[in-house]
Amino acid sequence: MSKDSKTIAPEIAAVAKRSALWMDPLLGLLVGFVGGLLCMAALGSWMNRYLVLASVFGVVFGFFFSKRATSPGAGLIWSLAFVFFLWIAVPAGLGHLLSGTRHVESMFGDAQEHFPELVAYLVCLGMPVGLILGISGAIRGKTNQSAFSWGRAIIVGGFSGLLGGTIFGRWMSSGDFFPLLGGSGVIHSHDTTVALHFGIAILIGATYGLLFQRDVRGFGSSMGWGLGYGIFWWFFGPLTMLPLIKRAGLDWSSDRGTALFGSLVGHILYGLIVGVVYATVDRLWVRLFIQSDPLNREPEGPGLRLFRSLRWGAFAGLVGGLVASPILIATGVLSSVVGFDTHLSGFNGFLVHILVSSVIGMTYGLLFRHEAPNLGLGVMWGWLFGLIWWYVGPMTLLPLLLTGECDWRASAASALLPALTGHLLFGATTALVFLSLERRYTRLLFSDPRAAGPELRRTRPVGTPAPALWLFALGLGVLLPILLG
Repeated sequence: MSKDSKTIAPEIAAVAKRSALWMDPLLGLLVGFVGGLLCMAALGSWMNRYLVLASVFGVVFGFFFSKRATSPGAGLIWSLAFVFFLWIAVPAGLGHLLSGTRHVESMFGDAQEHFPELVAYLVCLGMPVGLILGISGAIRGKTNQSAFSWGRAIIVGGFSGLLGGTIFGRWMSSGDFFPLLGGSGVIHSHDTTVALHFGIAILIGATYGLLFQRDVRGFGSSMGWGLGYGIFWWFFGPLTMLPLIKRAGLDWSSDRGTALFGSLVGHILYGLIVGVVYATVDRLWVRLFIQSDPLNREPEGPGLRLFRSLRWGAFAGLVGGLVASPILIATGVLSSVVGFDTHLSGFNGFLVHILVSSVIGMTYGLLFRHEAPNLGLGVMWGWLFGLIWWYVGPMTLLPLLLTGECDWRASAASALLPALTGHLLFGATTALVFLSLERRYTRLLFSDPRAAGPELRRTRPVGTPAPALWLFALGLGVLLPILLG
């Protein structure tokens, strides 16, 4: 009898595996079909191509990405990245390739015309497909994943959202401008406005913890996920949910997106704040309530690791500043601050640029150490780091220092696009130099078995949703200022 059981068990497992192979594509087809109907209703265009495209998207996502959708957060970010790529390939790009039109101006205008489809793809198609298949993957593979704490996710995430909302609210409320409420119109009661602001902030923070608890490994990655989640919430909140709550018609035009560009920057900065606060509080939570291993102590103290990260980061930032200098000089960014009546001599501007680059490089060492397992993936984190600092630096901190207020208009972002190119190059170079120094030191640590274990545990493994985050956050973070500016 036991022999028959041993013979039948592999057959049952094989049947279950084959059924699971088709379950995700069928589930993707069903959710994609419903998403296609939502796209058609939201766009007010009952064209069958939306239904066909959405159904195909669901099937393809179920076949090729279901294994990576191991959690709702992973499914969401992979689906958003894939549907963003689909929008670039089909409405915004493929039509021009088929028609033979390759003029940049024509493709740019066509992309602006298809901006409503981008919003529909992300909100009505990418979000439901990713969440549903992510939930399915989490249920199916929960035995192979690290433990998930609902209480930790909600409490830490909600507190991060509340604290981020407090910081952001005190910063912006002096001008009666709440970016998280962009598009909501005039709310007559100030108390209602503040309550709604904090309600949305707590909701974003709590859902951030629920979705990305397993994917956040450090401060840098948490900021990256906050950046991507902030961009998504701009599409989902001011462009979609707030008009529906007001019972106003949806306006997904590029002109509406341009009018709400300040809210986009606000969502990005709020997402960065939530990411930093969440990573800090979550790490304290783990240290206080989860980790307890006094026997296996670290071979070196945290102070020594901090000093080493700062030193490597300062050198990497200096090299990155030197590499980015030709572009910044050619575009006039070093000699004059774009958009402001402030000018620096060539030498003074270059000196300030190098010093600031070294300081910013230190922040890379603090935030993104152990995030990249190799140099190629490190470049992607470097690009994301450069994009973050473009929004934080020229778009926010620099005008605050020079004029005392921010200018988040789309026209201001358009004027700062040359600086964006320099920031991306700076980020990639800084990441390459820092990771070269880090890998050299890591090879020495691996010679000691006691030090190799903790080092491997701190390094992000290959196979996480990080590539999807890079495509979504970098793609839209760079494209939206160009498209809407």
